[in-house]
Amino acid sequence: MRPWRPIGPWLPIALRTCLLLVSLTFPGSLVAFPSFEDVKSSYPATETAYLDRNGQLLQEVRSDLDGRRLRWIPLEQISEAFIKAVVRSEDKRFFEHSGTDFLALGNASFKYLTSDSRRGASTITMQLVSFLDPELMAGSDGRSFAQKWKQIRAARALEGTWSKKEILEAYLNLVTFRGELTGVESASFGLLGKAPYGLNDLDAVVLSSLIRSPQASVSDVQRRACMLAHTMRLPYGCAQTNPAVESALGQRTAIRPLANLAPHIPQVFGERKGQVLTTLDSSLQRFSIETLHRHLLAVREKNVRDGAILVIDHQNHEVLAYVGSSGVLSAAPLVDSIRSRRQAGSTLKPFVYGLGIDRKIITAATLVDDTPLNMQVVTGIYRPENYDKDYLGPIPVRVALAASRNIPAVRMATLLGVEPVVESLRKLGFRDLQDAEFYGPSIALGSADVTLWELTGAFGAMANRGEWVPSTLERKDRDLKSRNPNNEKSVRALSPEAAFIISSILSDRESRSATFGLENVLSTPFWTAVKTGTSKDMRDNWCVGFSDRYVVGVWVGNASGEAMWNVLGVTGAAPVWLEIMKHLHKHEVSVEPAPPASLVRAEVDYGKEWFIRGTEPDRALVNEIEKPASILYPQKDSVFAIDPEIPTDRQRIFFRWSGGHKQELQWHLNGKPLGQANPFPWKPAVGRHKLELRNCTRPLACTTIAEASFEVR
Repeated sequence: MRPWRPIGPWLPIALRTCLLLVSLTFPGSLVAFPSFEDVKSSYPATETAYLDRNGQLLQEVRSDLDGRRLRWIPLEQISEAFIKAVVRSEDKRFFEHSGTDFLALGNASFKYLTSDSRRGASTITMQLVSFLDPELMAGSDGRSFAQKWKQIRAARALEGTWSKKEILEAYLNLVTFRGELTGVESASFGLLGKAPYGLNDLDAVVLSSLIRSPQASVSDVQRRACMLAHTMRLPYGCAQTNPAVESALGQRTAIRPLANLAPHIPQVFGERKGQVLTTLDSSLQRFSIETLHRHLLAVREKNVRDGAILVIDHQNHEVLAYVGSSGVLSAAPLVDSIRSRRQAGSTLKPFVYGLGIDRKIITAATLVDDTPLNMQVVTGIYRPENYDKDYLGPIPVRVALAASRNIPAVRMATLLGVEPVVESLRKLGFRDLQDAEFYGPSIALGSADVTLWELTGAFGAMANRGEWVPSTLERKDRDLKSRNPNNEKSVRALSPEAAFIISSILSDRESRSATFGLENVLSTPFWTAVKTGTSKDMRDNWCVGFSDRYVVGVWVGNASGEAMWNVLGVTGAAPVWLEIMKHLHKHEVSVEPAPPASLVRAEVDYGKEWFIRGTEPDRALVNEIEKPASILYPQKDSVFAIDPEIPTDRQRIFFRWSGGHKQELQWHLNGKPLGQANPFPWKPAVGRHKLELRNCTRPLACTTIAEASFEVR
């Protein structure tokens, strides 16, 4: 033991004792501190937490680089081992005193006089009030007498209003452990890679040894940890605590977000702090991610790596799922493919026809021409083609749209005018469109660059009887009041009548069968209206559709813009759309919306059709002047070559006619009857051939009404 200090150093001890007596005489109730709930609610976490519509953690991202403070952790979620270690290390009589430990003060004073020890006697409560009041924080030379006096009074005041549980919980969330790590959760994850409830005795000893001096050397922390384990009578010696300390302090563990279900949401909201309540549903978000991953893996060998999903409740215009990328499957997981611009393909066709119906230029029963088309444009000759390189001749608008025929859509855009089409798209929420001259008639085939956000919103307008309403991702409060961050206003984009008729067409399985067949991935066991699209060179694959409540948009492709290999709407995006739509209606029924009162139902040659009142025909739709039958395919003097790489029994040439609806037409090849099928699949044979289309309305009297010669090599 070192000699007693001279009388001079006794003066500070005497003064401190006097201050203590004064504090006992004048209680600390004069010191005011916020309530526990106020401190907890104003806790300055450095992570922004994005919550789903039910308050569940959806996404977490660091938003403050000044320190590292994770969530406020309730005492019940912190391991008992850690609580015991902290109390034993910092304030072993915490549950016995009322803010000040007099025995610890006396012991500290004695050691100050008889040794080099500078160990203070601050209790957990006294340390906590220093966290709450910056004026009580110790300087480089320690606390002044006045600070110590205020700290003692403040601790006594806090003990009078807060419970021991509240004091301990706040202390563990506000104390600094190492470097920038403040609070038990950041320390446990950042140093040990585990949650606070998972801390064992050895972990507890390591972390508790950091509180006294967070920046101490590894050797000092090892010494403290070994001593603490000994005083707590734990079955650990220095041989166990030393490597544990070295491991914890030697290499910082990356703090991963507790939730990472919507990594692109922070980009949408911009700079936010604290908690953000979104409209998303975490269970639907998780299901959408899993569904996208599963289907992308099924077509991965076709050079498909990326996808995106957007689900909106079009009744209240709230976004329920926002999957911006395929995550680990993607070469660019940070790219938000919901906001990325890509060519829309055939998904814009419904809005072209909708404009025509709205302006009463066409009806759903109007015949449009699906035959080869050559158009003179500024850059030369524009020759649009149907995907199957086949042509159906004159067909109703209903079939042309439902079966997604390209030629009639281009003719329709030309008839309406490209500029009105582009302007109608702007009303539907499509932003940053070029002038009409930039697109030309190809706008009908989706040459415009759009986002999945815009496209899904436009189909939502169709579901909303033609009124475009901005979708929202944020809720003001837990009373489910939504907020439109951009203060956008709703727009009447289509009339309710046109929106209903287009929806009826997009839900028509029979009319769709001309291209897709009766049974396909667009067919649902409940009412839905849906459209697929594929951009040029198969770079983008879309499927967007809606039920009576939800609109679901899916994009599949590559974030790099690289082309897929033979992936169409029904094989890429549509299966994802179908599974999500079925999931949404697992316990809900979707029924066809009621028609507006201004619509009428009238007979046409293929059944009954909807018309805006005043546009319906006076009688059944029959061509007053029957168009003569003609051979659409093959063209006269065509030359075909048998492909040596394809088995000959699998090669066919499809003969097709148009017109002649009142006649009994038959194919004859080289003078021999073939049959009446239209189209007729013929197995090619080498040589020159003469194909005839004969009218056999009268028995035993067939008249040739069209012919075409061709050659097979």
